[in-house]
Amino acid sequence: MSTGKPRDHQKERFWRTMLQRWRLSGLSVREFCARHQLTQPSFYAWRRTLAQRDSDVQFVPVRLADQPTVAPSGPSTALELVLDGRRRLRIEPGFDAATLKRLLTLLEEDRPCS
Repeated sequence: MSTGKPRDHQKERFWRTMLQRWRLSGLSVREFCARHQLTQPSFYAWRRTLAQRDSDVQFVPVRLADQPTVAPSGPSTALELVLDGRRRLRIEPGFDAATLKRLLTLLEEDRPCS
């Protein structure tokens, strides 16, 4: 459910960067926040918010092609997503789910706010 307030993508990127730096730092939250002049309540709130956003399941419309894609070696078992009618994402068997999730998050950040 929308709160009526549009997402601030710059702030979200900032906090994603800070959380990544914290994970790599080996510091406690208290030490990390003190060194980077961040408030602990904001740190915890953004950590919770971003974890929730990353875990939200989103459904997108999928259209099956009339004709299967045929590669020179035979039929393809890859999936192809058409995003916003202008981007195509081909997903080969054995893809890394975490990488795909990060890619889709980045593509969503590029979408204009409505």
